[in-house]
Amino acid sequence: MRDILITVIVFGSLPFILRNPFFGVIMWTWLGLMNPHRLAWGFSLNFPFALIVFVTTVMAFAASKEPKKIPVSREIVLLGIFILWMLISTILAWFPHLAWAQWDKVWRIQLGIVLTLMLTNNRQRIHLMVWTICISLGFYGFKGGIWTVLGGGHNRVYGPDGTFIGGNNEIGLALVMTVPLIWYLIMNTKAIWIRNGLYGALGFTMVAIIGTHSRGALVGVFIMGIMIILKSRRKFVPILGAVAFLAILPYIAPAEWFARMETIETFEQDQSAQQRLHAWRAATAIANSSVTGGGYDVLIPTNGTDAHSIYFEVLCEQGYPGLAMFLLLILMTWLKGSRIKRLTRLRPDLSWARDLATMLQTSLVGYATCGAFLGLGYFDLFYLLIALMVVLYKVVSEELVRSTVPAGGAATPVPGVQFGRQSPGQTPGQTPGQTPGQTPGQTPLPARLANGGALDVARMRFGRHRLKHC
Repeated sequence: MRDILITVIVFGSLPFILRNPFFGVIMWTWLGLMNPHRLAWGFSLNFPFALIVFVTTVMAFAASKEPKKIPVSREIVLLGIFILWMLISTILAWFPHLAWAQWDKVWRIQLGIVLTLMLTNNRQRIHLMVWTICISLGFYGFKGGIWTVLGGGHNRVYGPDGTFIGGNNEIGLALVMTVPLIWYLIMNTKAIWIRNGLYGALGFTMVAIIGTHSRGALVGVFIMGIMIILKSRRKFVPILGAVAFLAILPYIAPAEWFARMETIETFEQDQSAQQRLHAWRAATAIANSSVTGGGYDVLIPTNGTDAHSIYFEVLCEQGYPGLAMFLLLILMTWLKGSRIKRLTRLRPDLSWARDLATMLQTSLVGYATCGAFLGLGYFDLFYLLIALMVVLYKVVSEELVRSTVPAGGAATPVPGVQFGRQSPGQTPGQTPGQTPGQTPGQTPLPARLANGGALDVARMRFGRHRLKHC
């Protein structure tokens, strides 16, 4: 029955994808994160649904009038270099059969990210992408939360077999990354019944994180919770939720859970922690012996286990240059979010973008903290966060330009700057539209704004705010 249902949904979506290729991005994200076919037991278990959706989306996109342009930013340029470096490390891998098998997964993920960058180009589509991520992973949070409660905390939560999130630690990390995005939807959903449903999903997801019995997830959810409280516009509700969660924790977590969490403080005596330390030393030795690392999954035949850390995983598989690029991707994405928040600080109509940038940053922190203890360096959701942050910045920049330079071509008057005639303090040699201090050969301000100067827009808005309150 599940096989038939999944097949009907996927093949039934193909006509809609042909009409609107963005629907293909939604389907690809759903299949890539939720992996619904891995919940079946028949022919759909290994059926290439994602490949069919991807090919259909590419065909529809090629025939559509959608802009065929990837947003250019330093994050995307660095991501492209990182992908090329991963290909080089695969070519030079110590164990080619393992490396090429993993590369086959990675390059498909990155192609989907490229489509996401090109087709997610307005607020509505960004919002739909967030909904898709939350539904795809929130399904396991809701189901896992119920499973944990019914078992009195003894039932351990796992993800679908044969996927990135199949293990208890992996699904714990994915759920930690999903919670901030659910909170974004709560803050920006007006319908009370939908908002209440999101509150319920958030609560069960938090319970499911406890049900994973993952120490890394516990660390991640603690840091993530602090960030949500500090960064949210409305702090009372998350504080109340945190207090309620801590109050019910003794009733949903058995003694064995508390005993396992206490080993964080006594890691020297914990066998699992010692295995991680051994794997990290082996990963460092591999990186020291090869500038390109040993290629994907190099630790499995050499150490008998994986790296148990996104950082040591990338280090041993891609070398020190690969790790540097990986860390820069995290840092640049964070800084992009901070810049979005600065640009929208004085724009109440763009509060949704400020909220999303904050929650994307929070999700990124969850990935960086939980990922320190498990190997998910090539997880789809991490690269989707980068793509969403880049397209969010692009949408915000375009909206700031539109609100400053109307469709008629005339710039919105800004105090102290007069276009079309000489402004007070303007020298006789300046052309109309030039601001005081601008050289004759410099592009006039309205043209610079029309060409996408989001930073100029922000400066003008900030200047207007200061003049208004002088």
